[in-house]
Amino acid sequence: MKYIAMRTVWVYIILRCTDGSYYTGHTANLEKRIAEYQSGEGSAWTKRRRLVKQVFAQEMPDHDSAFLAE
Repeated sequence: MKYIAMRTVWVYIILRCTDGSYYTGHTANLEKRIAEYQSGEGSAWTKRRRLVKQVFAQEMPDHDSAFLAE
């Protein structure tokens, strides 16, 4: 039998201060992802809107669960 390690995945919601919009996503490394957003890295949407405050995060058992929750 082959052992497959489970990897924690997070679903999150972040609030942008200046326009009040919300951005959702999922990641295996929440701290790194938040830091990327705060430094202006990420998608075109997040580059135009500096995301500065995490308002929700929940640990999920796998990628599919996180994607569905997002």
